[in-house]
Amino acid sequence: MPRSARLAAALALVFVTGACTPLDNAMVAIFGRSMRDQRSFDPYENPLDPPEHSVPFAAGNLTNDPYRINTGQPERVADDMPAPFANIADPAIETLVNPVPADERSLARGEQMFNRVCAVCHGEDGVGAHAYIADKHPMLPAINLSGPVTAARSDGYIYAMIRVGRGLMPPYAHQVSHYDRWHIVNWVRELQRRAGNAPGDNGGN
Repeated sequence: MPRSARLAAALALVFVTGACTPLDNAMVAIFGRSMRDQRSFDPYENPLDPPEHSVPFAAGNLTNDPYRINTGQPERVADDMPAPFANIADPAIETLVNPVPADERSLARGEQMFNRVCAVCHGEDGVGAHAYIADKHPMLPAINLSGPVTAARSDGYIYAMIRVGRGLMPPYAHQVSHYDRWHIVNWVRELQRRAGNAPGDNGGN
């Protein structure tokens, strides 16, 4: 490379590097610091240990692609999932059996939890187009839980969707306990029955 070309490249580098300084100074003036020049920490430097006798949340937040659903590691009271995650079509999900009878008490609790957690997006009747947020987001209705598509799903599938979510739906593992998820499943089946889309006598399993 000719000497003149090297000199031009060096001058350009100095100019470009120097051009960042005013922006950095502006960032410091606005935010009090510059991300280009900041204190760094080494990995695991001064870690914050959990308090003594604390109990961590059950984790089930592994990434799932559009054709997979992560059922997470169930709580100790819910050792009913043999794998940490499974494909939606995996028999592991289909073999989950609802341990909660769909009696009057379960339906009352399921309705209460459904209206508290699910109705804002799915509607009190399970129809997403009737939900509270439908007026604000009419082009993004949640799935119709009382329709034939969801009625054809297994109880285990609905339970898993409540637990870890999918798409725009966030996971509710920390907000809805193991048995409350099954109560909600029972109430969803009741909504399907009222809409004329009740699954077979096997309860959807």
